[in-house]
Amino acid sequence: MRKIYADNAATTSLHPQVLEEMMPYLTTVYGNPSSLYQTGAVAKKAVENSREKIAQLIGAKSANEIYFTSGGSEADNWAIKGMCRALKKKGKNHIITSKFEHHAVLHTCKALEKEGFEVTYLDVYENGIVKVEDVKAAIKDTTALVTIMYANNEIGTIQPIPEIGKLCRENKVIFHTDAVQAMGNVYINVEEQNIDMLSLTGHKFHGPKGCGALYCRRGVRPDVLIDGGAQERSRRAGTENVAGIVGLAKALEITLDTMEKRNARLTKMRDRLIDGLLKIERSRLNGDRTHRLPGNVNMCFEGIEGESLLLKLDMAGISASSGSACTSGDLDPSHVLLSIGLPHEIAHGSMRLSFSDDNTEEDIDYILEQVPPIVDYLRMMSPLWEKIKEEERNG
Repeated sequence: MRKIYADNAATTSLHPQVLEEMMPYLTTVYGNPSSLYQTGAVAKKAVENSREKIAQLIGAKSANEIYFTSGGSEADNWAIKGMCRALKKKGKNHIITSKFEHHAVLHTCKALEKEGFEVTYLDVYENGIVKVEDVKAAIKDTTALVTIMYANNEIGTIQPIPEIGKLCRENKVIFHTDAVQAMGNVYINVEEQNIDMLSLTGHKFHGPKGCGALYCRRGVRPDVLIDGGAQERSRRAGTENVAGIVGLAKALEITLDTMEKRNARLTKMRDRLIDGLLKIERSRLNGDRTHRLPGNVNMCFEGIEGESLLLKLDMAGISASSGSACTSGDLDPSHVLLSIGLPHEIAHGSMRLSFSDDNTEEDIDYILEQVPPIVDYLRMMSPLWEKIKEEERNG
């Protein structure tokens, strides 16, 4: 049976060159970077070289603006909690975000509400895009932070980040973006795009799991999130994940070097798949058709349950998702789909397919061959679909 991995928004395979780059730090160069002996010094140099490389790749002014974390969720938590707590001492207790952020952002904002912060959750409308004018209208004297994701992890819509960043800079408000899904898929330059803080993680672009980074523009100093040792210039305690850091930098280098060619190929594949799936009766594409990640397809099919669809796809050898991997065990409909105005019964029938360098045109052919009969089969057993057809017959 053919096997197709189409859940690259959840995680990607490790690039062979990345593994090769990491191997010495998993085997022979295992010293603690905080140690004074030679093995530790070699490890320390690898960490600092990687920091410098990442800074250059994202357009940061200095390597000292890059802090390594355990991944995107930690970077989001640190940026939001750390910055808001620091600015609360100056009377700033208001946060602006959107309704369809990743839970690493939404749950962090909910936690801060319990500490007395006020949070404004902006609408994202049917196309899944935040309006700059809504951000402008929400900013007030007490606003500490605006945090808007660069690209949505479920429906792939790309936000007007440079414009939001410019607005925040003009209003002297700190701007953070969760770029976990966007990094390696769109052009990002933190200086050009007025970004004060940015979160990224390696496993979304063929790097290792368990290693990410937080960019903080010089002069932007969130409170410490993890207390302990003096690692990361005394800002983030914990012995460095040297192999992960080296792999993160190498993966980012490779993905940005190949981004233009890959995006052209994936966009063509994406659009062909969307066109084919939209031929299915009562199907819909979720999110803007154009302003979306090149490898993201998110569809809803009325009258079926997304979980049943995923199980049938898995039986056909296709690995897909009905939402973010972090909530795949949750039977409630996606908060992202609800935020763009879908009713519960339609949001339940969602499917996300996300592609990477590893996917081919033949994968698209196979998915287009398998999905329509699976949808038909599930609808045949669905009382909801029967109700929809009965309503159609009765006018």
